[in-house]
Amino acid sequence: MALKHSSLIYDWNNVPGAQFTPAGTVMLTDESLRDGLQSPSVKDPTIEEKLRVLHLMERLGINFLDMGLPGAGPRAYSDVERLAREIRDAKLKIRANCAARTHQNDIRPIAEIQDKVGIPIEAATFIGSSPIRRYAEDWSDDFLLKTTENAVKFAKSIGLEVMYVTEDTTRCDPETVKLLYTTAIECGARAIVVCDTCGHVTPSGVAALIRFVMEEVIKPSGEKIRLDWHGHCDRGLAVANSLAALAAGAECVHACAIGIGERVGNTQMDQMLVNLKLMGVPPWADRDLTALKEYCQTISRATGIAIPNNYPVMGDDAFRTATGVHAAAVIKAFRKNDLELANSVYSGVPSHYFGMEQIIEIGPMSGKSNVIFWLEKKGLPVDEETVERIFQKAKQSNRTLRDHEILECVPVVKRDPVATAD
Repeated sequence: MALKHSSLIYDWNNVPGAQFTPAGTVMLTDESLRDGLQSPSVKDPTIEEKLRVLHLMERLGINFLDMGLPGAGPRAYSDVERLAREIRDAKLKIRANCAARTHQNDIRPIAEIQDKVGIPIEAATFIGSSPIRRYAEDWSDDFLLKTTENAVKFAKSIGLEVMYVTEDTTRCDPETVKLLYTTAIECGARAIVVCDTCGHVTPSGVAALIRFVMEEVIKPSGEKIRLDWHGHCDRGLAVANSLAALAAGAECVHACAIGIGERVGNTQMDQMLVNLKLMGVPPWADRDLTALKEYCQTISRATGIAIPNNYPVMGDDAFRTATGVHAAAVIKAFRKNDLELANSVYSGVPSHYFGMEQIIEIGPMSGKSNVIFWLEKKGLPVDEETVERIFQKAKQSNRTLRDHEILECVPVVKRDPVATAD
């Protein structure tokens, strides 16, 4: 997926020893409709909104969806069942899972829905693991082991595949990590999830933990086990940690659209997709991600969580510039009739890969080239007097000018009141 102008970009990401190389297959689990809804600021989307999000996940090629925790109550159960029916009826490729605490009241509803709808639903059974959590809960080692064994065996006995999840793995001692995962695998779990529940770990810590699980748990088991990574963003490291997990041996990353979730949120699904594409990681390198903004905006509207203007790629400011030097370079590229050059000369993310474009605006830091380009783009006459009038207005402003403010300076527009509307 090399850029057309790759010879003009020296890429330090690809010098020997610096390349990002996943250890194996790279898959993604979308937690937006379950873990993402644990944010205290979100509203629970309607089922119609959830169905729309489901189809956008399918368009993006996301592998798995956490449909919810049906044991939480009637509405959760109903929504999970409806999502499962949509996956079945629309013949979607995305595979379903559901969250469950490690006891039967949460696991049984998943099996009921699986039987009703007739598609496989993986049970993601979770339990806390770290010493600090065990101390707060007064949990003994024996309690954790017996709870794990009973939950996994019960889920298997009623026809469910099991994804076993240890919360707060990144603050758990190696003996307990090994014991819990080994027990879950021996009881029938075929996927295990390493969790940075509190957003504690750094990329080097992720690598050490994933390697430990690979060497001390998965390889000795002799079983084909999928290893997943689930991270949070408390230290701002969620995407970096997820990439570190993939490089160390994890196959699947759990994430949420625009990083929604408890406290400051989960790994950002959209940022994972952007980076996997730009890093050339198969199959994401060739995936059409032009629906990515629609996916993020749909989640934003459905949950009531705004996308910040300066949010990477999806924020309103991601591909806007009013700065003279920056804009001049982009404008020169546009004048070469070279879209890819224009989208790369002052951006590390080519906007057209994600269905967007570079936008040149006019503000106090703009040069006259911004003004000329803006007028030409609108099909308006360009003369020295008009350019100077707009330029001076911008220099006196404390922010980027709005369209109607610029149009007030254009004589031909001033005679046409209809054209002055924003």
